Amino acid sequence: MAKQKRGTKTPAPAPYDVAKAKAANRKAAGKQNEKKTLPIIEAAPRTFNIGGDIQPKRDLTRFVRWPRYVKLQRQKRVLLQRLKVPVAINQFNYAVDKTIAARAFQLCDKYRPETAKERQTRLRAAAEKKAAGEKVEATRPPFTTKFGLNHVTALVEQRKAQLVLIAHDVDPIEVVVWLPTLCRKMGVPFAVVKNKARLGQLVHQKSATAVALVGVEKGDKAELGQLITAINTFHSGIGEAYTRPGVKKIGSKSIAKVAKKQRAILAEEKAKQSL
Repeated sequence: MAKQKRGTKTPAPAPYDVAKAKAANRKAAGKQNEKKTLPIIEAAPRTFNIGGDIQPKRDLTRFVRWPRYVKLQRQKRVLLQRLKVPVAINQFNYAVDKTIAARAFQLCDKYRPETAKERQTRLRAAAEKKAAGEKVEATRPPFTTKFGLNHVTALVEQRKAQLVLIAHDVDPIEVVVWLPTLCRKMGVPFAVVKNKARLGQLVHQKSATAVALVGVEKGDKAELGQLITAINTFHSGIGEAYTRPGVKKIGSKSIAKVAKKQRAILAEEKAKQSL
């Protein structure tokens, strides 16, 4: 009689779970009863493995090493929001709206000063006429947009300027911080506009802190009057900006800290009332 090998017995089957079997039968029957509908666009799950679909765009702002000048600009902006800004500086945050600014730039653009090349051409033509013995008349335009801080200041002090446009982003701000007060004292209309680069384009410069109109042609006097009226209306609408300092804005961390403190106070009051 041959000996039986050890460990060849098959294990006993697991006990039959009736509940699981019924659930599986119901699920299978439900799938058979479902109507097979073909969608118009079949779902195709994306795979972001190497060589797969394109990775989605992510906001990597916090991981970027920004240049120093960008960091300084942002820190200055946040600092001006956190501190109580003085009245003289706060008024530069209230530049005139786009409609008024566009009208002012359009008017000043008509009286843009001549370039060096245009001036050379004009003087050369006048010199040729003079050499030929002809009578030379004044060819220089009577009204041009004046620029240069010292020049504009002198025109305001002499009350010759009819309209002054001041840039809102002059750095350091101390350069022009006194100019709006001087314009009010002398009764000269002024407006704070965005920005110094756009003012510079009016006078063929990279940037300009302030420009002034000394006069306009007869056909543009009505437009200048309407523009000054619109600027005065804008200033009267934001009168508080010239009398009150800037309101400081609390940061998100400070807001969360204050809210947490308020919740703790309310919880303490409820605990006292329950005693």
